[in-house]
Amino acid sequence: MPVGAEVERALVVMAHPDDVDFGCAGTIALWTDAGIEVSYLMVTDGDAGGDERTGDGADMARVRRAEQRKAAEIVGVHDVRHLGYPDGRLVPSLELRRDIARVIRQVRPQRMIIPSPDRNWERMAPSHPDHLAAGEAAINAVYPDARNPHAHPELLAEEGLAAWTVPEVWLSNGLAPNRWPDITGTFERKIAAIAAHASQVSDVEGLSGAMRDWLAANAARGGLPEGRLAESYQVVSTL
Repeated sequence: MPVGAEVERALVVMAHPDDVDFGCAGTIALWTDAGIEVSYLMVTDGDAGGDERTGDGADMARVRRAEQRKAAEIVGVHDVRHLGYPDGRLVPSLELRRDIARVIRQVRPQRMIIPSPDRNWERMAPSHPDHLAAGEAAINAVYPDARNPHAHPELLAEEGLAAWTVPEVWLSNGLAPNRWPDITGTFERKIAAIAAHASQVSDVEGLSGAMRDWLAANAARGGLPEGRLAESYQVVSTL
């Protein structure tokens, strides 16, 4: 971000409901507490999730949309959008780039969080194919699509959505982290947001302990004092 620039609006793009809460909810709570208006965009409805589920994918999608709205409220987010792409079959298509660029032009964020489009060979879980595809489509929607008035011309001609430049992108699970927000004070809200995804999370207490250890390790890597907890990002200027 340019020196002195104020962040008023942020947009978080994630592949599935609950991705934002596992990766970013502590940071989001910091931002909303500071008065930043945050919007969520879920690319899929997570219709393939839930190992113990009953019913079909449409039922699961409805459950997961509701869970994500509940989780968002816990950290102060009131604008949750869904694109409804099929869970487990996501590709960084031109259509997906357009749909993300549309929301960028609608929200006009000064900052975004997106999944890293880079595969992490040390920890496979963050490198789910949907995460990689969502990250690739999102960064292409940021640059060049949303800022180029000639990209997806229907967005301007038919919907009146002018070009918008997002100056700064935070990559969740980026391979070269360079920002470690201290979320010690928002950790409990992060866990509450994760727990809101009841169709996906059963042992909240055990998860909380594991999450605390992981966030403490992040804080140590970021040079924070002992006892602090941090999420980590690779922050990229797109200017």
